[in-house]
Amino acid sequence: MNSLSNLPAVLVLEDGRIFRGRSYGAVGTSLGEAVFTTGMTGYQETLTDPSYAHQIVVQTFPHVGNTGVNSEDPESTRMWPAGYVVRDAARRPSNWRSDRTLDEDLVTYGIVGIRNVDTRALTRHLRDAGAMKSGIFSGEAAAQSDAELIAAVKAQPAMAGRNISAEVSVAAAYTVEPADHGFSGAPLHTVAAVDLGMKSMTPHRLAERGLRVHVLPYNATLEEIKATGATGVFFSNGPGDPAAATAQVELVREVLDAGMPYFGICFGNQILGRALGFETYKLRFGHRGINQPVMDKSTGRVEITSQNHGFAVDAPLEGTPTAPIARFGRVEVSHFSLNDHVVEGLSCLDIPAFSVQYHPEAASGPHDAAYLFDRFVSAMDSAADKDSK
Repeated sequence: MNSLSNLPAVLVLEDGRIFRGRSYGAVGTSLGEAVFTTGMTGYQETLTDPSYAHQIVVQTFPHVGNTGVNSEDPESTRMWPAGYVVRDAARRPSNWRSDRTLDEDLVTYGIVGIRNVDTRALTRHLRDAGAMKSGIFSGEAAAQSDAELIAAVKAQPAMAGRNISAEVSVAAAYTVEPADHGFSGAPLHTVAAVDLGMKSMTPHRLAERGLRVHVLPYNATLEEIKATGATGVFFSNGPGDPAAATAQVELVREVLDAGMPYFGICFGNQILGRALGFETYKLRFGHRGINQPVMDKSTGRVEITSQNHGFAVDAPLEGTPTAPIARFGRVEVSHFSLNDHVVEGLSCLDIPAFSVQYHPEAASGPHDAAYLFDRFVSAMDSAADKDSK
């Protein structure tokens, strides 16, 4: 028996392209930036990734919902996308770990979705035209005229220039202990992790390596970081335009001036780039999925990575130039995308700071980049040895 709603639904793009289908999840109206993700698995982790806030997510893999959802795999306390677009929604899940259907969770968290869409045609269009304003309208909302729907889509704010960290960050600081994640013995170091939309697996990966992690809200100060006793600072992934995150950029500069080891991922990479004086820019359609190939320049090794970003750092791929803000010394691009040569990592050569544009915690995704957490531990070891001399 098919329990899915059969109400009409329509996906409208700001350039006037319209895709019609049937409602999926909550019924109503949802506005956001249309983006596509190429993962064949991990839809539950995708939907609970705060980096997807204010975005309408298109799944390129056609079959979605087959394994249902469970209470163990979410990467945050809720689902974040503005809307969800799929081709074939499973009528019922079939997996021993499934607790409920994906449709049920979409309704619970108010995610307005649409199914029976030609997602291949939609993805090809977004690749050519770029990520853009969009809207999903289902039920009574879908009965409006095309002109009315397009006008509503165009009236929403663009993603460029938006600072969204406050909406997705943790409300209050909390601590993750290494003993709770399989590490025996005293903590090796203490890390202050600034939450800009962090996934739950990230502090887990840090803690299992012996790091006590103090997760701090997006508006943390250097004084609050130092009050934790941190010997290293981590900046997480998150949504929005890094050019609008002026307070976080200034905080990273203070961290670098203090000589504290720094590790940033995704949004944290863009924040480091801007802190060093580089510019950032919006990608045409971004990198989203768990199969993004990246070259590690130091080893010549290719990593298959999990990514979710629509902005990137504008830095030279070759050489070791002095950072635009010269006091931070030399910097090099450590990783780059094999698809389009976008900057995928930065490494400072004169101060203990590095970052990558992807998700080494890989929830979901391959674990090719897990070594970066070990690199962060080594950076804190080196800083501690230097201080003891």
